[in-house]
Amino acid sequence: MASYYIVLSLHILGATVWAGGHLVLAVTILPDALRQHRAATVSEFEQRFERIGLPALAVQIVTGLWLAEHLLGSPANWFDGNSVARTVQVKLGLLVITVGLAIHARFRVIPRLSDATLPTLAWHIRIVTVAAVLFVLAGASIRFGGYPVFDR
Repeated sequence: MASYYIVLSLHILGATVWAGGHLVLAVTILPDALRQHRAATVSEFEQRFERIGLPALAVQIVTGLWLAEHLLGSPANWFDGNSVARTVQVKLGLLVITVGLAIHARFRVIPRLSDATLPTLAWHIRIVTVAAVLFVLAGASIRFGGYPVFDR
């Protein structure tokens, strides 16, 4: 049981860093950068945040998969119709969105980033931030059995 609480604590810490960093970026850094038409502002933040943000996301992925298996058993059970399984499905969907946007940003948007293309990156940042907040809310709901709205 101690391993469960250690893994859960690491998962929560990773979520804190990932969601918190993206909220800071989306709410404070990004609006200033867009107002000033200065992509370098976002790039500077991203370079610093990546050092802790990407490891935090990796910790969340590893611990999230472990927690899902601990709560539901084999991955086949993750696609059942109960609230916890549905919440895991939502979190997996959010992960696909996050990874998809990260890949697109890394290989398409960031290499062409300029003051003129900053609004494209801004949409990526906003969507990933919303996904990060939804990750946190969905994860917190598991403590209480998942969101009942996910039940069929």
